[in-house]
Amino acid sequence: MTEERKKFLDSLKLPTLFLLLILIIELTKYLSGYSFVQFGILPREISGLVGIVTAPLIHSNIKHLFSNAIPLLVLGTSIYYFYPESSKSAIPIIYLFTNFLVWLFARESYHIGASGIVYGLASFLFFSGIIKKDRRAITLSLLTSFLYGGMVIGIFPTKEGVSWESHLFGFLTGLVLAIFYRKKDPFKKYDWEDEELEEDVRNLKISYKKGNPFEQDDLK
Repeated sequence: MTEERKKFLDSLKLPTLFLLLILIIELTKYLSGYSFVQFGILPREISGLVGIVTAPLIHSNIKHLFSNAIPLLVLGTSIYYFYPESSKSAIPIIYLFTNFLVWLFARESYHIGASGIVYGLASFLFFSGIIKKDRRAITLSLLTSFLYGGMVIGIFPTKEGVSWESHLFGFLTGLVLAIFYRKKDPFKKYDWEDEELEEDVRNLKISYKKGNPFEQDDLK
């Protein structure tokens, strides 16, 4: 097994286990007919504090669950793979702090589902790429934007019955963490990149000797 393949499989483990836990809970809810909504976040109520940990595990129905499942798997694996050091603390912070902000500031209603976590992961990936200014980090950032850029509308109260507060606080938490961890996980530089840089420098020197293009006459 190659090193990159092993790294990918290791990055896949925790997101997959998390999804399996959510599926087991949803299956238990379906078979028992018991609603777990009381394990959601109930803002500013002591009884609602438990939801900071449990709310992302609870979904209203299968459609709600699967709307979060693929983004959780893709984004979670991406962060573990591309940002192995940052992910150790960034993901738990996104999980807990997003929900804590929901408990503090959201509407007085039960908030359930993992969409706040999804927004936090997407935000972290997007802004990390922009801030690091590495070609591959920027590529990952643009890919995240392409796949999930449409989610931005979800941070606004545009749809009844949707916890836009979870989306907003997840988005903001991911942004702050991207700034905080901006110096962690520098992308590995390969030899071929140095060769490309040296080739560009050589070409620039040759062009300069033939005639510096920046010193041509601008006035005719």
